[in-house]
Amino acid sequence: MSTREEVVERAAGAGDAEALGERGQSPARLPLVVYVLAVGTFLMLTTEFVVAGLLPEIAGDLRVSVPQAGLLITVFAAGMIIGAPVMAMLTLRLPRRLTLMLTLGVFAAGHLIVAVGSSFALLLAARFVTALATGAFWAVANVAASRAAGPAASTRALGLVGAGGMLANVVGVPIGAFAGQLMGWRGPFWALAVLAVAAAVLIARTVPHDGGDHRAVSVWSEVAALRSGRLWLVLAACATTTGGVLSAYSYIAPLLTGRAGIAAGLVPLVLVGFGVGALAGSLAGGRLGDARPHTTTIAAAAGATVLLPAICLLSTHAGATVVLVALLGFFGLGANPVLISLSVRFAGDAPTLASALSVSAFDVGTAAGSWIAGRALDSTLGATGPAVVGAAIAALTLIPTITIAVIQRRRSAPPAHWLPATGCMARSAGDGVGSQDARTSPPHGPGLLPRRHHLRHPTI
Repeated sequence: MSTREEVVERAAGAGDAEALGERGQSPARLPLVVYVLAVGTFLMLTTEFVVAGLLPEIAGDLRVSVPQAGLLITVFAAGMIIGAPVMAMLTLRLPRRLTLMLTLGVFAAGHLIVAVGSSFALLLAARFVTALATGAFWAVANVAASRAAGPAASTRALGLVGAGGMLANVVGVPIGAFAGQLMGWRGPFWALAVLAVAAAVLIARTVPHDGGDHRAVSVWSEVAALRSGRLWLVLAACATTTGGVLSAYSYIAPLLTGRAGIAAGLVPLVLVGFGVGALAGSLAGGRLGDARPHTTTIAAAAGATVLLPAICLLSTHAGATVVLVALLGFFGLGANPVLISLSVRFAGDAPTLASALSVSAFDVGTAAGSWIAGRALDSTLGATGPAVVGAAIAALTLIPTITIAVIQRRRSAPPAHWLPATGCMARSAGDGVGSQDARTSPPHGPGLLPRRHHLRHPTI
């Protein structure tokens, strides 16, 4: 393997030379650390949405209105958007294991403040600081999981880490809401603080030292590495894919009760179905994304674009709507681990910042999409308005995903002035990601011989 190929593979999240040698074969089992990091993301997403099921209790105890109590969700989303890239830059020189432990410590402290605090302003501040730590944890966890799994299974590892967050919607949030009703709304925050401390202990025991792949870098060199046009296309896809799906999901209850005729008490079960679909999609996307990343992202975007109009058209049929909502979770969020993996690969020497930006892009899409969907709900479209908005935003995802696939195919194709000498140029089984990045400039080996040595080889 040439020096250029080694550099590209390291930038793509490759571990060591041994992992590079096994590039074509996915390991039978992922390292234990990937599962530990998934536990961490489970806690992070549980705390983001558990407040939604406790708003009446929080509002009554703190003597604020329910919309005011909802600011605890809004301020957390803002903290995630800001915190992921900012904290990634501030902790750039710290070892990943130390960063993960520190963020879990801040996470635990923030939940303790919420559990014992009586001032609403103090709770808002604690939620914002907790969100900063959450964004930093998620960004660093993605890179740590990718490095631990190696290049052959990096997307699969990211799928499992993302599945931890999806599992929060299926298990963590419902259990948290139920526990809050039984033992008071502060109980889930006590539990999350304790679990965060336990997760920090597991991180200390399982996450390896960075070793030689972690070097001191400056903020400016990290920012300079983000000049890749493909990276920004991936970030655009991150924003539109979640914006399209969650704009409809955020206001799915009025559609289920008002048009599908589903009883209000059964709506949580439908939402669990969405969560199960999202969990399955994240795992499936992680497995398929290592071999066919571009096919996976395009298929997921196309699936969401078809499903959202179908939900509008069939929303008066309860059974069909329930099935379509579950499928929306599968297709709509299934490409997220692939998009994170692509952002890390295309960022080159800035994997942590790229991972952080992808987290921010997901939250920006969610915030913008849900805001537009809320306006559509009050329009003449009524309960179907959010799904219509979601379909339009999801369709936009096809633009960056197809563009990335086309660019990558061109980069991996041999220039016309290179002629085969003996045999055919080997191609990987994927869609042109990973090792094919290293073939931007053809090798001077026995496989290809230049027709004219003095020609320049343009890059895309």
